[in-house]
Amino acid sequence: MTTDGSTFVHALALGLDPAWRRLDDATRRLDGEHLVAWLDAAEHGPIRTFAYSSVGLEPGVDLLLWRFAPSVDALEESAAALLGSGIGRWLTVSHSLIGRIGPSQYVRKPTGQEQSPFDGERSRYLIVYPFTKSVDWYLESQEERQKVMNEHMKVGHQYPMVRQALAYSFGLDSQDFVVAYETDDLPAFSDLVRATYDDTYSLALRLVGNAEDAQDVAQDTYLRAFRAIGRFRGEAHIATWLYRITTNCASTLVARRHRTGHAPLHDEDALVDD
Repeated sequence: MTTDGSTFVHALALGLDPAWRRLDDATRRLDGEHLVAWLDAAEHGPIRTFAYSSVGLEPGVDLLLWRFAPSVDALEESAAALLGSGIGRWLTVSHSLIGRIGPSQYVRKPTGQEQSPFDGERSRYLIVYPFTKSVDWYLESQEERQKVMNEHMKVGHQYPMVRQALAYSFGLDSQDFVVAYETDDLPAFSDLVRATYDDTYSLALRLVGNAEDAQDVAQDTYLRAFRAIGRFRGEAHIATWLYRITTNCASTLVARRHRTGHAPLHDEDALVDD
């Protein structure tokens, strides 16, 4: 931690050159010892590093390093030490996500699920991804955004075996956030993700005011998403993308019900995460 309390997180995904596996045993053993020595040195320094294997699970990624440091400079120097010699010469950076830990404006009293980046033992599995919210999200009122986040947190708290870490990437990386989940129970995490799909209907219900119209909006949302999925580029998180489509579909339905001069949105290109 720095004197101002800042802590930076870094998800460094590395791919191993397949040619390394064809080296002789002695050379590979030395390279492995270099990696262990680097991890040991990091453990006694200002950086906390946790290593996860993803061999055969993610194309181009064999090793994920989940790191906490008091500065971006410390992260860079440590990564350079790894990649400059030993097995590092055979590693390629596949993904790199940087963020800074900070309090959430939506959480008044964090639970152990939100405070987990530094507490307790690490879980067996780590899921990390970049997350960017759409402009439409920030145009919503604070009250409306809080309602949406309350729904997310309500669902999340039903799965205490899944812990979350959220880091802010504004000004540090191309995404808005780095989101990470830790768990020893992957099926529970899958259930958690599936449960959040109910947010589409809940949002539609709040926007249109009755269950029948909310069902129509939800169906229209997934129909539009299906038609536009080929142009979804992943620059926004898919939940944010669906939030935008749901809002557009609800607006179109309400305008039609009230027979205002609002023009329905038919251009699916407007639903792509530009």
